[in-house]
Amino acid sequence: MRLLSVVIPVYNECETVADLTSKVRAIDLRDIGFEIEIIIVDDGSTDGTRDILPNLESPGTSIVFHEVNQGKGAALRTGFQRASGDFVVVQDADLEYDPSEFRILLEPVIENGADVVFGSRFQTGNRHRVLYFWHSIGNRFLTLVSNMFTNINLSDMETCYKLMRRSLVAKLDLKENRFGFEPEITAKLARIKGIKIYEVGVSYAGRTYDEGKKIGWRDGVRALYCILKYNIWSR
Repeated sequence: MRLLSVVIPVYNECETVADLTSKVRAIDLRDIGFEIEIIIVDDGSTDGTRDILPNLESPGTSIVFHEVNQGKGAALRTGFQRASGDFVVVQDADLEYDPSEFRILLEPVIENGADVVFGSRFQTGNRHRVLYFWHSIGNRFLTLVSNMFTNINLSDMETCYKLMRRSLVAKLDLKENRFGFEPEITAKLARIKGIKIYEVGVSYAGRTYDEGKKIGWRDGVRALYCILKYNIWSR
């Protein structure tokens, strides 16, 4: 039986984190040879999330606290360091992505020996909430520019859903503290010789800003900078 480590970065998600954790715990992957461990990293929440999280700790679920907010990338580094699974997968706490689709992400691992699987919001026939046009254009533009430098043909580089062999992640020396994590890890994974990268379609129920969405245009500018930084300047 192999182990999948689900790393959940959390910042001010008091309304969703308990529900999300319950959904992850309800997943049974033993029929395809996987068990699950959960690592929740609170990144300095100030909305009451930190009062909820101790109640979620249990065998198979560990909680880590950052005393100050450092960013999603920093929370993921902490989670990856605590993970003990054969594979790790990133799961946001905001319910935009459905953890029942871990099974879809694992199909290329089981059937094709994949090392990395991206869950694309754009390559799918599954449900997709209709939201911001310019966000979708921005995501596709960043993916295009990233692909030009990495020479891989992803449709959604900015997706949350990245499932990876933990042994690969441990070698990457990740640096980005915020949303620059996405282009950084994509660039560094793409440079690994012989790596098998797959992409599968996943559903997506995005939030509005009124509902708590955090990413903004400045993060898009930073992502473009990180594409250049990790594909050209920091090679």
